[in-house]
Amino acid sequence: MQIQGHFQLEFEAVREAFAALFDDPQERGAALCIQIGGETVVDLWAGTADQQGSEAWHSDTIANLFSCTKPFAAVTALQLVDEGKLRLDEPVARLWPEFAAAGKEHITLRQLLCHQAGLPALRQVLPAEALYQWDTMTAALAAEAPWWTPGQGHGYAAITYGWLIGELLRRADGRQPGDAIVGRVARPLGLDFHVGLADEQFHRVAHIARGKGNLGDAAAQRLLQATLREPDSITCKAFTNPPSILTSTNKPEWRRFQQPAANGHGNARSLAGFYSGLLDGSLLEAELLGEMTREHSLGEDKTLLTSTRFGLGCMLDQPGLVNATYGLGPRAFGHPGAGGSVGFADPDYDVAFGFVTNTLGPYVLMDPRAQRLVAILREALQ
Repeated sequence: MQIQGHFQLEFEAVREAFAALFDDPQERGAALCIQIGGETVVDLWAGTADQQGSEAWHSDTIANLFSCTKPFAAVTALQLVDEGKLRLDEPVARLWPEFAAAGKEHITLRQLLCHQAGLPALRQVLPAEALYQWDTMTAALAAEAPWWTPGQGHGYAAITYGWLIGELLRRADGRQPGDAIVGRVARPLGLDFHVGLADEQFHRVAHIARGKGNLGDAAAQRLLQATLREPDSITCKAFTNPPSILTSTNKPEWRRFQQPAANGHGNARSLAGFYSGLLDGSLLEAELLGEMTREHSLGEDKTLLTSTRFGLGCMLDQPGLVNATYGLGPRAFGHPGAGGSVGFADPDYDVAFGFVTNTLGPYVLMDPRAQRLVAILREALQ
């Protein structure tokens, strides 16, 4: 496998570990970018990007990053907090009056961002096309009753997060949520990151496909069984209502849509650049970054059925849990995306890390491929 890009010599072992990913014949395409102190020390890509496996992954290939998108939305919301246009601890209904229905009059932006609001799923079954109808989805969430008492426990809002946070961005910023995120976060840092992709960019997008034969770990199996066998559970509803959630990633309408929970498109460089921008203070004042990255939620996740630890719109490291650690230091923060892509920062090492793949693995939180790369990186940093 020909590995493209560049790396500093002290990180040659990281390059070798990246190349070793392609020893698996199922691995299609991937990219890796590591920045230290804002300087790019590793920027690699390899493999294929198209469905047939005939087109090479290029320097400018981008992919659907799934939930790696969530921190971009959170930072945008926190910038609006800094400007006084949103408030972390005021009721969401102040800005979105319809949201007060069904016992939600006291839910705050903070509770939405740390997955404590009780709105990870919708009970009423919606048609597939509702996924792309912003007003339908926000109206359904405004009418929905919480699945538990807000603030008492947490459950990951895998896709509803995008409408909940996105609607607040829309009301506070005045732009569509993806336009607000790109305008405030991606464009100022020169990041090749998009929430709502223009048609003329489609030729750069890697086709996403699942790997076969790997059933994942126990957490992955729990999630799969709940999704298949418990149709009324939070878990099943979160991932299958509307039913198009799990089947849309390669569709043009998904790429065009602005759904800031899950349909950001970018590359490893854009993930690393985003986290460098958080570490160097370009995106948030220190106080708000501290709020974002301090522990808000910890323990058994009512949606994912495994232990999760969240700040505001970001996942925090759980060093003692194999499936929930980034693998560098205990203060790491960031977010994995479904199937293996991940972006994170480690303030103790001043490291910003981005890994992107178009071969979806079955894991719930961290993918072992990224963790192996981080383990080699850690050795190189010693």
